[in-house]
Amino acid sequence: MSRLSGVLLFKGLPIDLAPYEARSKWRRFDPEEILVDFDELSTDVYFLLAGDVRVLMRTAAGKEVILDEMRPGELFGELAAMDGIKRSANVTALTRGETCVMPASVFREIVFSYRDVADRLFCLMSSRIRELNARFMEQTVLDLRHRLYSELLRLSSPRGERIGERVITPPPFHHIMAARIGCRREQVTREFTMMSQEGLIERTRGALILRQPDILQARVAEAMREEA
Repeated sequence: MSRLSGVLLFKGLPIDLAPYEARSKWRRFDPEEILVDFDELSTDVYFLLAGDVRVLMRTAAGKEVILDEMRPGELFGELAAMDGIKRSANVTALTRGETCVMPASVFREIVFSYRDVADRLFCLMSSRIRELNARFMEQTVLDLRHRLYSELLRLSSPRGERIGERVITPPPFHHIMAARIGCRREQVTREFTMMSQEGLIERTRGALILRQPDILQARVAEAMREEA
């Protein structure tokens, strides 16, 4: 079986990926290793087979903002492969892992040869654009408290055994949350303390539990209406 057959872009499609894999490279990486850096001229596409990575943007002043964290099955680097412009983000490993590094020419060949792959790529890129638009709107109109509420909701998933609650596993570090919403770590710590006192969140050893996500959603919606 092809090693790329489990990647979301190709999963379940009747495509012989072996010829494309033969023209790609396989790269193992360690924690904190930089896979792609700002302004690089490389155009390869990376398919994450194992391990987790973090995607960062950097402002002209040198401030870093976390855009996303990716897990096995996802891909990155497709923008440079499509337009040939130097890298706009940094991708750094969070854990040990492995990736398939595919030249832009090979990636474009697959996309242009298989409509189903092109459709999935369009949906993927559309989803990322929509999320970036939402985050841009939040950065523009919301204060840090409501940006934090929104980011916690975005990062969380339903807590199976507790209907109505959501959970983030593992619990996010305060400095990471600060980098995601564009503020200081101390501000996140203060907000988390207030949320704990209100009974909105609970931090356990292995997770951050959102006890009343409906209240967080209502507060974000109200803040957005006030700014409309």
